[in-house]
Amino acid sequence: MAEARPEVPLLIAFVDLTRYAAQSQRVTDRALADTIDTYYERVASLVERAGGRVVKFIGDAALLVFPEDAVDRGVEGLLQLKDTVDDLMQERGWDCRLAVKAHFGTTVAGPFGAAGAKRFDVIGKAVNTAATLDSTGVTLSVAAFRKLGPELRRRFHKHTPPITYIRMEDPRRVRGAASG
Repeated sequence: MAEARPEVPLLIAFVDLTRYAAQSQRVTDRALADTIDTYYERVASLVERAGGRVVKFIGDAALLVFPEDAVDRGVEGLLQLKDTVDDLMQERGWDCRLAVKAHFGTTVAGPFGAAGAKRFDVIGKAVNTAATLDSTGVTLSVAAFRKLGPELRRRFHKHTPPITYIRMEDPRRVRGAASG
């Protein structure tokens, strides 16, 4: 019988490095592994300090979650993570920057996987919504934006279509412009 897994409202975030595939061809495997390990450590540290959890790393990407009562802390942590990782990549001379996509919604959370090797994961439409947001900086869905307090909301502006909120400091994407 399958384990009971609760439906949990969460801030769900996907982060990944832009231009990572191209960068990985320019460096040795050792340099790639060392940089990714440092990146993983920084992601995990900042997410945990913000009250969240790293669900999993997949290459240069990570799936992160924050409880409903920590949405502001989670978004503040994601903003700090963006700056920290971008600084790390710049220090190493890498042409990569962190893209952050966050959505708030209900997921089914709990152990998933092969018998005897289950790990915590989150499954559901809200996870897919977060994964499919368009981002070259920090992007929040409408649902995530609405969970923010008024001070933090001021750091974002509306972006359409579809409606999302992007951090004020990130450059606006122009339709039809080439992206790296």
